[in-house]
Amino acid sequence: MNEAEIKIDEKFIKQAENLAKGATIVPDGVMGLAKKLQKSYETNTPLRVKLGLDPTRPDLHLGHTVVMRKLKKFQELGHTVVLLVGGATAMVGDPSGKSETRPALTKEQVEKNAKTYFDQMSKVVDVDKAEVVNNADWLLNLKFTDVLKLASSTTVARLLTRDDFQKRYTEGKPISVVEFFYPLMQAYDSAEIKADIELGGTDQTFNLLMGRDIQSFYGQTDGQIAMMLPLIEGTDGEVKMSKTYPEHCISLTDSPKDMYGKLMSIPDNLMEKYYTLLTDLEFNKNNNPRDEKMRLAFEITKMYQGEENAVKAQNEFINVVQNKGIPDDIEEVKLDCPMLITDLIVKLNFAPSKGEAKRLIAGGGVKFENEKITDIQTLIDKTGVLQAGKRKYARIIFR
Repeated sequence: MNEAEIKIDEKFIKQAENLAKGATIVPDGVMGLAKKLQKSYETNTPLRVKLGLDPTRPDLHLGHTVVMRKLKKFQELGHTVVLLVGGATAMVGDPSGKSETRPALTKEQVEKNAKTYFDQMSKVVDVDKAEVVNNADWLLNLKFTDVLKLASSTTVARLLTRDDFQKRYTEGKPISVVEFFYPLMQAYDSAEIKADIELGGTDQTFNLLMGRDIQSFYGQTDGQIAMMLPLIEGTDGEVKMSKTYPEHCISLTDSPKDMYGKLMSIPDNLMEKYYTLLTDLEFNKNNNPRDEKMRLAFEITKMYQGEENAVKAQNEFINVVQNKGIPDDIEEVKLDCPMLITDLIVKLNFAPSKGEAKRLIAGGGVKFENEKITDIQTLIDKTGVLQAGKRKYARIIFR
């Protein structure tokens, strides 16, 4: 019986459908994954599920948890999660989606960021049960002849089919030859660890499929399945969630109050995507949008901050935003003399600069004692509560 004629048990099809929720799977979609799952069961060999981490930034946000939650589901089914730290690839810098050459990281930066990654990742994935490897252990030991063999596995024309490379080439922007090696290095990792499945964002599609090709080049005929997951937008509903845009990013290190508040600020049209990719709950489009958003914000805050903190965050949101109240635990700031409103906003870290403070005031986002401030020359010279935006408060006290 050839592979095409193998009957797939309904149990494995359902497992695959659950794992594939929100994802794109290549090749052969859900049925391709179901075949892998059934073969794993029949041979009593756990699948090796790879996630590559190039720790270029130390903080994780909700966008990262989309992939992490899939890893957790594979773990629950008894499969082996392989967390691959890009000790070598981070020295090149992933060019995916970038319009210019990225700076490389030092070995010390990689190690420091990786530790932070795993500390935060443990909120979702059982890191202790995962296999943790570093591609510096094999990539940095390749001989030059090995590198030439790897380079012979593809062509420049194939590499230039990547959208980012093609765009930069067309625009006459520089592409380092080293950058061409990034997808080859990531793909070689899959051959080295014999990955059955590799997870990544949709911006990693080219790299993940290259992994399958390189496995075949090195004689691994049953290559990996690529599972691509959507990138989620930040709270503005437009730009991909990223620490580059902290005002729209929901970090795992955010306070419960900020996490809940930011989730309540997402556009209504993002709710279904957040429900699908960030929770196990079903989105109910027939419910009141405000109630659905509160259910979403509570569930996600509970997942990463605990139920008690989620309850407090929700109650405070209801008091402050819906009932126009003031938080109970706001910071008290003592002043010796009157201060210009723009200077005070910067002093309190409610805005990073006077320019941002002025824009906040112009946008109607600053109140003192519940009265909107419109004049940037306003002098704060009495005790009262200052509010900037929806979630920043301070009680000003004059000594």
